[in-house]
Amino acid sequence: MFEKGSLMVYDTTGVCRVEDIGVPEGLPVAREGREYYKLTPVFGSGTIYIPVDTKVFMRPVISRQEAERLIRKIPEIRENLCESKNQKVLEDHYKESLMTHDCEDLIQLIKTVYMKKKNLERIGKKAGKTDTQYMKRAKALLHEELSVALGIPVDEVEDYIAGAVGR
Repeated sequence: MFEKGSLMVYDTTGVCRVEDIGVPEGLPVAREGREYYKLTPVFGSGTIYIPVDTKVFMRPVISRQEAERLIRKIPEIRENLCESKNQKVLEDHYKESLMTHDCEDLIQLIKTVYMKKKNLERIGKKAGKTDTQYMKRAKALLHEELSVALGIPVDEVEDYIAGAVGR
């Protein structure tokens, strides 16, 4: 169970702060007596109420040490290309990486689409909408979590990574 004030990764929403834990008053879908987390996305807006005993994915944000270790490991993480031309298969392949909620898988997805994009540019083509969309989402999820873990603004994460891996 998460404590009030703690940070968590909530499903594909990303990093959220636990604002409160309890039985919400006036929430129409709340079952009586059931405790809920009141979450606020750190890099978004709105409020999310989710039962504390939900099956929806939640985990603590990685630590600074885990973030630094992960960043040092980036050069070793290999792409995972999907050779299929079928957009549904490609989308499922990318979705699978997002749904693991694992930072290494997000990096792998980003590197995969980046490599695919560079290869397409060499022959005068552009990356498809599916590639672009999933890369953008993977970057957002990864950068938001690293921002919180490292204590730096989210817009500085890419430069931090580049500096750490020597690019």
